[in-house]
Parts: sequence; structure tokens; C-alpha cells
Amino acid sequence: MSDIINPAAGGSAPRPVGKALAGQSGADAAPGTRGRTIITDSVVEKIVGMAAREVPGIHSLGSGMSRTLGAVADKVPGGRPSLSRGVKVEVGERQAAVDLDVVVDYGVAIVDIAADVRTSVITAVERMTGLEVVEVNITVDDVHLPDEEDDEESAGRVR
Repeated sequence: MSDIINPAAGGSAPRPVGKALAGQSGADAAPGTRGRTIITDSVVEKIVGMAAREVPGIHSLGSGMSRTLGAVADKVPGGRPSLSRGVKVEVGERQAAVDLDVVVDYGVAIVDIAADVRTSVITAVERMTGLEVVEVNITVDDVHLPDEEDDEESAGRVR
């Protein structure tokens, strides 16, 4: 069995054998091995954003400034709420790392919410992408009080 040669070093890499058949073609190759699948950071960011928002007690995602700018952008006609606001990911070939900025509802146990968010994010990303999530770092930027008006819901000072 030959060693894999680094193409960047001027050589050419031989085709992988056995279960590592990546990009092979032909009638004998399994359909799952015919070609490459690339999952971009933005796809993982959306998955993370949706999974985090589904956790009860999470009011919104993003730090103060990104939430404010996002609320303005969301009001532009034809604009959509950003699912990846407050989410940063690093995606490798087999692994992903996640950083989240969240706002929690007043009265919830932050430690419990953080654990629930980690579970939700890891489950969703690993199930949908097959990537191993190596870490989910959570920054709680604010606590939403019941009597606070949401930036996203306010229509302005005059009605």
C-alpha cells in the first residue's frame, strides 16, 4: 500500500482504498462514495441558529449591536430575519466548533439553558451534517425582562 502524497508538495495523491473511497466512480463503487460533499460555514450557522432558538428560555441570539442592526435589517421590505445572527462556526473536514451569543429570558436557570442549547445544537449539527461538534461556547449577553419591549417588535415611537 502506497503512502498518500501531498499534492501541494508537487506530487499526486493516489485514490483511497477500502471504506475511504472518496470521489470514486464506476459501477462497483457505492453511491455514497461517488463524489464529495462540502458543507459550508453558513449552512452550519443556520442549523445552529435554528437549534438554539428552539430551546425554551432563549429569547434571541446575538450581542446588543448585532441585534439592533439585525432588527433594522429585518424591517427592510423583502428582508428575512437572519438565522445566523449571533452564531459563529469553524467547519473542518470532519469537525465543527460553535460560538453563540444569546439573550435568555428572565427567571430561567442559565446553566440549565446552556446545557439544553449545547444538546440541541450538537444533536442537530451532527444529525444533519455528520460533522462531530467538538465544542459549543455560549456567551450570555443579556437577560430579557418581561416588561422590556423587543427591538424586533417595536415599530417606532409614533403610531
